[in-house]
Amino acid sequence: MSTKSVNPLSLLRPGRKPVGMSAILLPFEESGSTDWAGFRAHVARTAAAGLTPAVNMDTGYGNLLDEATRRRVLAETRNTLGGGVFVAGAFVADWPGDALNLDAYRQAIDAIQEHGGLPIIFQSHGLVSLPPDRLLEAYRALGRACPRYLAFELGHAFAPFGKIYDLDTYAGLLDIPACIGAKHSSLSRVLEWQRLMLRDERRPDFLVLTGNDLAIDMIMYGSDYLLGLSTFAPDWFARRDALWAAGDAAFYELNDLLQYLGFFAFRPPVPAYKHNAAQFLKLRGWIACDATHPNSPRRPVGDCYILHDIAERLAAFGEASR
Repeated sequence: MSTKSVNPLSLLRPGRKPVGMSAILLPFEESGSTDWAGFRAHVARTAAAGLTPAVNMDTGYGNLLDEATRRRVLAETRNTLGGGVFVAGAFVADWPGDALNLDAYRQAIDAIQEHGGLPIIFQSHGLVSLPPDRLLEAYRALGRACPRYLAFELGHAFAPFGKIYDLDTYAGLLDIPACIGAKHSSLSRVLEWQRLMLRDERRPDFLVLTGNDLAIDMIMYGSDYLLGLSTFAPDWFARRDALWAAGDAAFYELNDLLQYLGFFAFRPPVPAYKHNAAQFLKLRGWIACDATHPNSPRRPVGDCYILHDIAERLAAFGEASR
């Protein structure tokens, strides 16, 4: 499928309520300990806004946590939601050149299912090194152990073990019944539009979950979302979604403000957006400390001035819209 064959206007879906999933930031205290109270409150807040919490994602430092902490995240999420729906990352740590470890994936998936979550399959060096036919067979094998899961395409801007599949391979994912959707994080509108066209043609119920924090208006074209940016403001994202579904022109103004936040937070080095998220949530009074995981990059203290300005603009918009 060439870029010339993509007609974004034909994909516009006015009045469509998107499925919103929000990656949950795992907050830390100055001591380096996990702020579990802050985490539980953010999970509850996200669910109350109408978005599905997604834990042990990149935003929650899923690839930097030890197994015991990942399991506690699952337990805290289950207990906080009381049986409510949530998504959780199934992550397998490996190194370039390692073989695919299907058993490790099955163990991660089993832990998520035991806690009532929907697994999303993080890529690994071993998985993405496979040729397309064997890669798709690996996804089919995971489906035999898990009746419903999400796949995940992750660009190198986010993680060294990620890969964006060619369109034929992506089409193969649509043919796997257990794979009910896939998060797409290439940061490319064209690649995502191609996936939407393929989805609409072959499997309309398949969830194309945009992970493009630099183009959050992809919901206008039929994408649903699983974003890190929405962890800054699940309430305002939910309001934006409702405005789009209602055909309210205020959608564009609120979306512009949220996109401004996205462009600021997701500048290079991209992983440092998690520190901006902690800064923003602290400014909002939602967590007590803007510390991050010790192995995650940080932003300058001066970022808080810009984040404060954005928060005030969003708050003013909220007051005007009520």
